Amino acid sequence: MATPIVMPQQGNTVESCLILEWQKEPGEKIAQGEVLCVVETDKATFEVESPAAGTLLARFFQEGEDVPVLTNIAAVGEEGEDVSGLKPEAKPAAAAEPAVAAEQAQAAAAPAAPPEQRPVRDTASAPPAGPRPISPRARRLARERAVPTEGLTGSGPGGRIIERDVRAAFDQGEPLTPAARAALRERGGAPPVRGSGIGGRITVEDVRSRSRVPAGAPGEAAAAAAPGAVTEVPVSGIRKLIAERMLASLQSTAQLTLNAAADARALLDYRRRLKAQGEDSPLASITINHLLLFAVSRVLPIFPECNALLQDEVIRRYEDVHLAFAVDTPRGLMVPVIRCAHSLSLRDLAEEARRLSTACLEGNVNPDELQGGTFTVTNLGQLGVESFTPILNPPQAAILGVGNIQPKPVAEGEDVVFRPHIGLSLTIDHRAVDGAPGARFLNALCSGLGEFPLLLAR
Repeated sequence: MATPIVMPQQGNTVESCLILEWQKEPGEKIAQGEVLCVVETDKATFEVESPAAGTLLARFFQEGEDVPVLTNIAAVGEEGEDVSGLKPEAKPAAAAEPAVAAEQAQAAAAPAAPPEQRPVRDTASAPPAGPRPISPRARRLARERAVPTEGLTGSGPGGRIIERDVRAAFDQGEPLTPAARAALRERGGAPPVRGSGIGGRITVEDVRSRSRVPAGAPGEAAAAAAPGAVTEVPVSGIRKLIAERMLASLQSTAQLTLNAAADARALLDYRRRLKAQGEDSPLASITINHLLLFAVSRVLPIFPECNALLQDEVIRRYEDVHLAFAVDTPRGLMVPVIRCAHSLSLRDLAEEARRLSTACLEGNVNPDELQGGTFTVTNLGQLGVESFTPILNPPQAAILGVGNIQPKPVAEGEDVVFRPHIGLSLTIDHRAVDGAPGARFLNALCSGLGEFPLLLAR
């Protein structure tokens, strides 16, 4: 009997995966455990192995298709076996819409918070991750019907936008003519709020006038006369996720950035002492970034205003520090989370940070490890950046940007001396955190870094 090969579920938050590359053609032999294809979530890339040995009888999807998890993507067995009953479209009508049924079941169940999180102010909900998510079916329907999802209220778990939310928005909105809908899909962007047609119906001319570039505009000239070779990079996968989240962050939050510089002598001295222990020491590989993460994990609990999430007009302040940190990967920016960082020793925190960084760089990080952060640290100092404006990772209320270490003039009596300082930039969501609490956290962090051995002794 033929064996189905299903799209595995990588973490609780993944609903679908994109097939990047098939490694086997129909009719080829395949061994148990041999790689069949490479797939991509919006956060990581991983391989799908065959659960049985035999001949690859059929592939049910093409490269580039977005496939719901737990869906049959191929079949393996003996040559000549019938696999028609394993095709996804061959399922009974009652099971033909598994994603809709799953969304309805999810909408009826309240999400539970991870056991390690102990939110204060009478809330037990898990920290939401990033802007309000949208299911693949809902995203596809929104694209087909040209329904803007910005500001759309989701009825799924955690405010997730599901298919019925898009249908409701379409039914309530001003209708588009078929030609207008086709033009909007081609040109992209949001439809006009109201059209010039009968009863406010949106016509193709409304769409064209909204997206028309004035004659002679720089963008039009550049598009028409740009010389040289061009490489087109589709905005998909993790790149698409980054684009959506960064745009949503700037559009939906009131961001204020505070800048400071901390005396880095204690950090540099402690780092030198660790390296002096020799390469065999487990502490010798601890970096300045690890020391910064440790310092943040110890100072942040004193300032719960910054260790907070804001969503649906509710501020949730957390006792535990689930510390997210930015990792630059070949596929784009990824932000894994160190759970309960405030309770880890410096050595354990550094080991966990290295493990998560390696998983991100190799593309096999568990998607659940990219969720649930309450505060983020992003470090560009290693790239020579002195200061920058970090963008919030909603619904988090704050993010810390770290610059490089530079000598800074400091008055000592009547003399001016140069001391190494490290640049720190704290961006807060002013809806949840006022400037004064943010400044107090930044000041306390600078003091802690300046007296790092005392911070270790706490």
